[in-house]
Amino acid sequence: MATSVKNNQAVILHSGGQDSTTCLKWAMKKFKKVLLVGFDYGQRHKAELKAAQTIAKKLGVSYEVIPLPFLGKLTKNALTDKKIKVKAGAKGQLPSTFVDGRNMVFLTAAAIYAKQRGIPNLVTGVCQTDYSGYPDCRDDFIRSIEKTLRLAMEFPFKIHTPLMFLTKAESVRLMAKLGGMELLKHTHTCYEGTRPACGKCPACKLRLKGFKEVGMKDPLAYKICKKNSF
Repeated sequence: MATSVKNNQAVILHSGGQDSTTCLKWAMKKFKKVLLVGFDYGQRHKAELKAAQTIAKKLGVSYEVIPLPFLGKLTKNALTDKKIKVKAGAKGQLPSTFVDGRNMVFLTAAAIYAKQRGIPNLVTGVCQTDYSGYPDCRDDFIRSIEKTLRLAMEFPFKIHTPLMFLTKAESVRLMAKLGGMELLKHTHTCYEGTRPACGKCPACKLRLKGFKEVGMKDPLAYKICKKNSF
């Protein structure tokens, strides 16, 4: 039986972080209905799943967590192994937080979930402008896997990446324009998994940098208050 294609609906890959929440607000204006999926892969910052659940509840949208326990067993990285220190990559090296194949697996799982519901649109918050150097955040990868998913399932998938060519500061401005700044208070970005956020890890530093560049205060609570005041 042919699957009916619901072009006015989208599945959002929602981590509970700043970027995916900005994409969620963007998608709610573009599509009639959105569904959220998150992934439990044994990440040390599992607080993001609770953050995503809180945001989904506030917006009245469906949110489902897909377990992917094998990711942590296949690769060594700081996000799934607490013995490995969270640190930025040295010149020519990937950060310790890079999880091999993570976005590829996420998008594949989300695509399967979406196709079962006849939804061709996938929305993800990856960005190659201000990012940690992850190869699976680049536009070339997204266009490649979009084609692969279409071929693999014979379904007209479209992967939307609203933040792909925006700086972190520009993504803050976009969220302000979308009227979603209050939601960012409930997001989780910190790689250390702490709330309040540590303010020191690469993810926190990049987030704070974006707010500083636009002269706005991040509504998220940080342990080091002076880093979040202007």
